[in-house]
This record gives sequence, structure tokens and C-alpha cells, in this order.
Amino acid sequence: MRDLVVKVTVGAEAPERTNQAFTVASAAATAGAKVSLWLTGEATWLAVPGRAEEFALEKATPLNELIALILETGQVTVCSQCATRRELTEDDLIEGVNIKGAFVFSEEILRDGVQAIVY
Repeated sequence: MRDLVVKVTVGAEAPERTNQAFTVASAAATAGAKVSLWLTGEATWLAVPGRAEEFALEKATPLNELIALILETGQVTVCSQCATRRELTEDDLIEGVNIKGAFVFSEEILRDGVQAIVY
């Protein structure tokens, strides 16, 4: 099974697309894939405690549950530029969520055996 990198570029302004990204990432993690979920743009806010709980989409699993599932076996990362623009540090984020830059993202998606998806 290949590793999966999912980059989410939207947040509450595009709820179905946002939810789809988290659902695909958590489903892959459940299936045994090593998952790396990257939160960029407005998705950055979903890494702040309480924000994922505020996100609601009818008939969808709550995002905070999906984030917790991904963190059990994979990783969740916030884009460093996105965090800086929002004046966020790792201390402001859900425990276990890291801040990293484009270089690390590029390294992840260029490895052999990796599938990258952007929402």
C-alpha cells in the first residue's frame, strides 16, 4: 500500500470539499496507509483547538474525530507560511499537530510510493 499525502486548501467556506479531504485521509489511515494530512489556507484554522468542533456538515463525521483518527497512525501538519499569516505557533494548535514548510511537503510528495491529493 502506498503512503498518502492529502493537502487541504479550504476550510469552512467549502464544507463539502473540506469534509471530503478529511474523510479520504481518515479512510486511508483506517485501511492501513501511512497518511500525512497538510492543512493550508483557511484549513489552517481547523488545527486550532475547538475549531474542528465548530465545523458542521450534515451527515458527516465530525472533523475533530477524523483528525484524532489520523493522528493515531499518521501526521497532521500546518503550512508554516499559513500559520505565520494567522499568527499561529505550534502552542496554538491541537496536540500532535506540527508546523512545517514547503520544503518538507515537497520531500513527502516526491518520495517513491507516495500518492498526493489536493483538495
